[in-house]
Amino acid sequence: MYHDTFMQESIKKVEAAREANIRLDPRRMTAEEKDILLKTYHPDYRQEQFAELKMGPNKGGKVPVELAALLQGNARITSDQLDLTKPDYDVDVLVIGGGGAGASAAIEAHENGTKVMMVTKLRIGDANTMMAEGGIQAADKPGDSPAQHYLDAFGGGHFAAQKDLLYKLVNDAPEAIRWLSELGVEFDKAPDGTMITTHGGGTSRKRMHAAKDYSGAEIMRTLRDEVLNRQIPVVDFTAVIELIKDDKGHCAGAVLQNMETGELLIAKAKTVILATGGAGRLHYQGFPTSNHYGATADGLVLAYRAGARLLYPETLQYHPTGAAFPAQIYGALVTEKVRSLGAMLINANGEAFMNPLETRDVSAASIIRECSDRGNGVPTPEGFAVWLDTPMIELKNGEGTIEKRIPAMMRMFGKHGIDIRKEPILIYPTLHYQNGGVKITDDGQTDIENLYAAGEVVGGIHGRNRLMGNSLLDIIVFGRNAGRNASQKAKSVQVGELTLAHIDTFKKELADAGIDTDVVSPKLLPDYTRKV
Repeated sequence: MYHDTFMQESIKKVEAAREANIRLDPRRMTAEEKDILLKTYHPDYRQEQFAELKMGPNKGGKVPVELAALLQGNARITSDQLDLTKPDYDVDVLVIGGGGAGASAAIEAHENGTKVMMVTKLRIGDANTMMAEGGIQAADKPGDSPAQHYLDAFGGGHFAAQKDLLYKLVNDAPEAIRWLSELGVEFDKAPDGTMITTHGGGTSRKRMHAAKDYSGAEIMRTLRDEVLNRQIPVVDFTAVIELIKDDKGHCAGAVLQNMETGELLIAKAKTVILATGGAGRLHYQGFPTSNHYGATADGLVLAYRAGARLLYPETLQYHPTGAAFPAQIYGALVTEKVRSLGAMLINANGEAFMNPLETRDVSAASIIRECSDRGNGVPTPEGFAVWLDTPMIELKNGEGTIEKRIPAMMRMFGKHGIDIRKEPILIYPTLHYQNGGVKITDDGQTDIENLYAAGEVVGGIHGRNRLMGNSLLDIIVFGRNAGRNASQKAKSVQVGELTLAHIDTFKKELADAGIDTDVVSPKLLPDYTRKV
């Protein structure tokens, strides 16, 4: 498949140096070196790519320019457009989003005896959860502990995580694994039934539980089946375009729009859970993305317009290993598990230029530096890339390891004529995860009474950078948490008169800030129309 002359010559250098590179143990960077590297090369530090918000709860804060346009955009409806006295749906708990966090929340709310409904703009399971590959962290083995998990995650997040949220994440992790196992998730196990665990970038212990390299798909399959088996109503192909409050200022439902017909519907609810996922399809700074088609920051826009604060919205995660060649899979995720099994990052000259288990932000910045200032990248039709030397895996672990442990990766590249057991693959950072998001308390509630949030739409759990395996954990721990607390709260809520007055308030704030824009938000779907 590598017909390009430069690629072929570079592969020869990689092969020639492979035996020596396998024996290498590149030193980890010091904290000072990491700090300099990130500030120089990581996309989060490119000041010209960020805009200062002129209004709203985060006024004066900076966010990516693409997100700023949506947060300060016009609503899709007017406050007097709908008759809110005649709701189409009336439930106790409304869950917005069809991924792992939303499904976990719905299951727990249903378990708690409340009337729950899910609404999703695509289908249940069309989410980043489905695309997660590497695994889920939990300190549930001898020699490890939630305290050690906390230290790894707190340091990996640049000591910026909300401590109470991170504390909950790591302490609830073992129970999350047990819950998933009992629901039917088929985790990798040794012949004696012990769960197989591996390292991830930034982890000091082997605590990554996986289902080969399609962990997210296995988890989402199980959660989806549980939702459907419980006969929890799921309204699919229906987007939420606005939250509804009552006359007390509490969240009390949402305005829905059928994605096919455009029909507007009203959902009244005692409590609402935002589980809308990430923002990769905004393609910040022109980066490719590993995200699913619907990841357009809808939850951030809905919450912000209603008056909820965002935490660390300027921080994104660029997964260091996105497929860079061939073009058909450009930006697709190459799981970190490939590196945890022994593959190393190698430049065009066959040199190992970093420790393979640095944190994701450090790894991404190192690759960008190698391809830019150092001039050691491999030219591709989309730009430059470096090698991920996958044949190292079987040299280190034995023949058959790749097919057994990362079969999805083998199939993805195999479809394009690349046998990752024999040939290295080309990678470059891809926009992967929204580190920042809606601010919540440890019960899952936002600044707005009766509005809860869970999953990637939330900010603060991971700080300013997330370690591998903590996102699948996050959606389970905080999805269940939101479901339990929102359903319990719903039992005592008396909903007042429904109103969309916050749309008028927001519109006035836009005008007062001198913002005159044609942008309408939430975006709902990406636009790949060619501009003539």
